Amino acid sequence: MKLREISFKELEKFVLNSNEATFHQTKGWAKLKEHNGWKHYVVGFFDDNNTIKASSLLLAKKVPIIKKYMFYSPRGFVIDYHDFTLLKEFTLQIKKFVKDKNGIFIKIDPYVMYKERDINGDLVKEGIDNSEVVNNLKKLGYKHFGFNLMQDSLQPRWMHTITVKDKSIDELMKSMDPKTRQILRKNERLGVKVREISRDELPIFKKIMQHTGERREFIDRPLSYYENMWDSLHDDGILKILIAEVDFDEEIKNTEKEIKILEDSIKERREKYENKTVPMNEKKYHSKQEFEKNEIKRLKNNIEKTIDMRKKYGEKPILGGILFLIYGKEVLSLYGGSKAELMNFQSAYTLHFAGIKYALENGYDTYNFYGITGDFSEKNPLLGLYLFKKSFGGQVVELIGEFDLIINSFWYYAYKFSFKLYHKIKNIKR
Repeated sequence: MKLREISFKELEKFVLNSNEATFHQTKGWAKLKEHNGWKHYVVGFFDDNNTIKASSLLLAKKVPIIKKYMFYSPRGFVIDYHDFTLLKEFTLQIKKFVKDKNGIFIKIDPYVMYKERDINGDLVKEGIDNSEVVNNLKKLGYKHFGFNLMQDSLQPRWMHTITVKDKSIDELMKSMDPKTRQILRKNERLGVKVREISRDELPIFKKIMQHTGERREFIDRPLSYYENMWDSLHDDGILKILIAEVDFDEEIKNTEKEIKILEDSIKERREKYENKTVPMNEKKYHSKQEFEKNEIKRLKNNIEKTIDMRKKYGEKPILGGILFLIYGKEVLSLYGGSKAELMNFQSAYTLHFAGIKYALENGYDTYNFYGITGDFSEKNPLLGLYLFKKSFGGQVVELIGEFDLIINSFWYYAYKFSFKLYHKIKNIKR
């Protein structure tokens, strides 16, 4: 068997036929990483019949001072990790390949489930168990970074997903929390709409993320990052950005319809009561009439509030947005945010639901909410993130984690020491 460099076309053909297909192993992702100083190589592993058996996009970045390279296979390698003989031979040859390129180690974080879990994060009895994969990698010298619970790895180890394959929209709705269904219907009634943006509208999404960063106390990326993402991934159909807007005029129109229905109901009930055409319980009649009159007052009050909001924010203010990455068998929600002053619309529900419907209608297997933590206790400050995603149904997914394949031990540990020292100094300065 032989390892050699291949084209992106060959890589994509192999990756798309695997169970580990992810946008991280694409030409667009390599192109995006070039903006951050990463070189790339694309390799395939061929058997004696010239059939590809494994592949990987390898990103390489020069380590300051020592002028050697760290390598990273994002969500790779793409290989049958259960085939120990194949994995062993591939490991030997990719170590040689990276050594020849002046590399000191290869980091991998395979897109491979560790153990199957249910919606509550509990292990599924007699479910998938890929402990063998972890053991195979360890036997071959890969250094495992453990089964972390929090978001302290390059890519999330814990995710929340919904299987949409062979499901109907009604089935998916039934698996959601009643509160989630209620919010989705309410937003529809309020005139919350979702649309896809164009490249020249990227500043809109940037502004959403800026607002979110200020609220959640994280530093958002510059506009150029989103522009580079778009230029690298959009034309290949991988990237899609949806924003949610509220149409205040439509909200007023829908509310007026509700008022008219209630007014007609009150009138019809009163006529039946006065003409005694239908026997009515006196107490129930007055109670129902009073309830619907109060509903009309509430709805009229809502219209006044909406008119005030329209004056303040315009006819169609933007509520929030999500950046989706679409590849292989899944639609993945990567980044998203909302504007604090309009958070009462809870646009994230409508945006995620739009992503779920897109996955369903376009033949994908999975909708991926992406990162959560593996700590499901009430003391976890990030528990709310999981509970929000859980409200849509689905299951928790735990991946096998990060591994380093060390090529040069001396330079590897020198790099690790200097990396820790660099971040320590950086934190002290901050």
